[in-house]
Amino acid sequence: MTAKLQPHQGSYLTPSLENATVGDAMRTGVMSCEPDLPAETAARMMATHHIHSVVVEGIHRDPVDGERLTWGVVSDMDLLHAARTGIDDLTVGEIAATEPVTVEASLALSEALRLMEEHETAHLIVADQGRPVGILSTLDIAGVLAWGRG
Repeated sequence: MTAKLQPHQGSYLTPSLENATVGDAMRTGVMSCEPDLPAETAARMMATHHIHSVVVEGIHRDPVDGERLTWGVVSDMDLLHAARTGIDDLTVGEIAATEPVTVEASLALSEALRLMEEHETAHLIVADQGRPVGILSTLDIAGVLAWGRG
């Protein structure tokens, strides 16, 4: 039996790609952890919550600047790369290879798409006053492409 997709007419709440901002498409809230979290636990978080990335928050100690909060991203692809050698003894801080790219919610969605292509990433962290407040993924953009109108 083959499922037939019904054409969708869009939503009055979803603007078209040309008119949308990151805030129109992003998922609010982030799943986060500290750098010493076992990679296996991060994999469980992603699988349980059906997400593709976790924000890694930590304290960076610099002799000149002192302490400051830093963050990165561990993605499902980072886990896949680490799985080749085994993740049993690895932490998210050790495997977080995805370079975090941050944007503001007010950024044009078309510009966010360009940044994703330029940085070869499937996720952008949406930040407000230097703190992560949401994630924009390629799937979120696909939703705008599928249903956005006006």
